[in-house]
Amino acid sequence: MSKRIRAKYKINRRLGVNLWGRPKSPINVRDYRPGQHGQRRKKPSDFGTQLMAKQKLKGHYGNISERQFRRYYHEAVRRRGDTSENLIGILERRLDAVVYRMKFVPTVFSSRQFVNHGHVKVNGKRVNIPSYLVAEGDVIEIREKSRGMELVIAAVESPERDVPDYLNVNYQKMQGTFVRAPKLADVPYPVPMEPNLVIEYYSR
Repeated sequence: MSKRIRAKYKINRRLGVNLWGRPKSPINVRDYRPGQHGQRRKKPSDFGTQLMAKQKLKGHYGNISERQFRRYYHEAVRRRGDTSENLIGILERRLDAVVYRMKFVPTVFSSRQFVNHGHVKVNGKRVNIPSYLVAEGDVIEIREKSRGMELVIAAVESPERDVPDYLNVNYQKMQGTFVRAPKLADVPYPVPMEPNLVIEYYSR
């Protein structure tokens, strides 16, 4: 088992939720935190609730670094409109998140690695930066040489997830279009996300 896979399962156990809704997540068997005190339940403080909301949202996108996540918060504050909705819109524009939502790869972790290795093009140009923010109307495609990869074929054929309606995908061409930045209600999170609590956490 790779280090990334172990880390992914560790996040699920630590947070006590199935962040990606995967049937083989260990939280489905042991729905408590790891360690000898993992089964103890206590009511979290307001700070603890806000922290948990931040860790869940950050973890869902492949455990983004704290520095980068804080940058997204400041960008969300700077923009007009609801700050929590802005934050979701920014996170969903990440290239690794878009490739994952389009079902070209099975997990957000594999998506990050997939982009890093240069298998993805945006508007015809290769982009190998997972945090690259796509714009409305951008066309994301898998490089022709990479379309026959077992990872890609298995992800496309898997019934595990559906493609959200803010993306248009053509699997014959192995490409998709980012139609618009979504709102919280549009994003198919397997567990409830509370970006408003994340905003409260950072605005303390």
